[in-house]
Amino acid sequence: MLYLLIVSLLWGFSFGLVKTEFSDISGSTLAMLRMAIALPCFLPFLGKPFRHLDYNAVRLMGIGAIQYGLMYVCLFSSFTHLTGYEVALLTIFTPLYVVLVDAFLIRRRPPSWFWWTALLAVAGALWIFNPKALPQKIPGILLMQVANFCFAAGQVAYRRLRLNLSGSKDHTCYAWLYLGALLATIPFAVAGNPIGEIQSLRGNQWLALLYLGSIASGLAFFLWNSGAVRVNTATLAVFNNLKIPIATLISILVFRESASLERLVPGLIVLLLALGWAELAARKRATSGS
Repeated sequence: MLYLLIVSLLWGFSFGLVKTEFSDISGSTLAMLRMAIALPCFLPFLGKPFRHLDYNAVRLMGIGAIQYGLMYVCLFSSFTHLTGYEVALLTIFTPLYVVLVDAFLIRRRPPSWFWWTALLAVAGALWIFNPKALPQKIPGILLMQVANFCFAAGQVAYRRLRLNLSGSKDHTCYAWLYLGALLATIPFAVAGNPIGEIQSLRGNQWLALLYLGSIASGLAFFLWNSGAVRVNTATLAVFNNLKIPIATLISILVFRESASLERLVPGLIVLLLALGWAELAARKRATSGS
């Protein structure tokens, strides 16, 4: 449980850090740099079965391109329109997309509770945004939905692929996912001015990048996987979304982002209620086997 708490704190700092330190860097360039730093962290742990390019390696690269590459491009680009805590709050839709993608792949309609929790989550998210500022926020909100969908689709695809990779551990094949993610971000970055943006980076920005790439992505994923096998499913579900209130508080208290508490607090409560309802319903459904 300690590992999961540490990772939640590490990820909680990421949202405010990206907003405050990289507002002058495009989301695609930031995504490419983060993947370029994260990839070497996993290369030493590449297992023997995964040290050559084969069908499974290509599939892992494809998953990484979607789950991390495209997701990070969209997520970092959304910071142009949203605050750090708003980006963190909007990640709450990822579990709902996981249900939707999984239902689509098995050709089954989503359960009835899905639509009610989705509606409640949308209501909570919309309550947080000032109606007058909402038109300016819409591009960021839409980018976050694409990011959430990419991360959800990647999770489902990776879970299905791992069932066929018996005898291996997650960290032994993760380098392929990050290589796919890096290759996916390069075209988006090249479309802008990546060389000029990289040359303009200051010392504190490079330190922040090293943190985001090696710690928030590299170390955090190892700690998360280690912690996940030491707790029960219910505890893991809670920690999966603990980063949302943590990131919100850190962005406001540490990075001094302005927020309307009369809108933020009720909206956050509604979002957490939607999340709790979805998790309880999913757990009940798994227990009953329906």
